Amino acid sequence: VQLQASGGGLVQAGGSLRLSCAASGNIFSLDNAGWYRRAPGNQRELIAVVTSSGTSTYSDSVKGRFTVSRDNAKKMVSLQMDNLKPEDTDVYYCSVYIRLRQSSAEDHYWGQGTLVTVSS
Repeated sequence: VQLQASGGGLVQAGGSLRLSCAASGNIFSLDNAGWYRRAPGNQRELIAVVTSSGTSTYSDSVKGRFTVSRDNAKKMVSLQMDNLKPEDTDVYYCSVYIRLRQSSAEDHYWGQGTLVTVSS
């Protein structure tokens, strides 16, 4: 099983980016998923969660600007980031709980980090 993250880059303040995290391999289903970010030397911050049923929650730092979504058929989780600020500059990571078989417990996987840089 692999999680491939994509979509990071450089954008001006006020702009938008969309991050995606695609799971591949022999997978039965994706369960709860989330996005974290971490600047060097800082703790990883949970910024958005989407449950298996589609319920989403956000940290106060991104609420109203970021939207997390999922496409179960494509086994993909996305993070739409609007009205980006320089303080959003960070490395972003997806976190997904994956069930390999209908009868198996969830396993936790991390995508590789993707860098988002917001210039002022």
